[in-house]
Amino acid sequence: MRPHAPGGLLFVALGLILVVAGYVWRGRVLRPLSAKRAQAAVIRDRSRNLLRSADTAIAGARRRAAHGEPAIVTVEDVTRVARQHYGYLSVKREEAAAALRQRYEAADCRADCMTDAFN
Repeated sequence: MRPHAPGGLLFVALGLILVVAGYVWRGRVLRPLSAKRAQAAVIRDRSRNLLRSADTAIAGARRRAAHGEPAIVTVEDVTRVARQHYGYLSVKREEAAAALRQRYEAADCRADCMTDAFN
């Protein structure tokens, strides 16, 4: 057996190339391969951020409410939070109202909150 077989040397070189490539590309986010997937990702992020905005608006209204008073959460609160926290220049009232309705029901707000999202 030869001490430096070309197959083994090729195997080691390929392994080193993969290690260097992993080190160089570590932590980078790759762009989606298609415009359709990129658009789907944008829609997912927007809806997730609107739900988070609704959660934040509900929590803020509960903090502002006095003891024994219902918290009043408006659709405008959700759009304001989306504008301030996520940088959305415009949010349709229907989108914000849908997100607020969903989070309102999930957080069991009927007991201590009021909203205009159902109008």
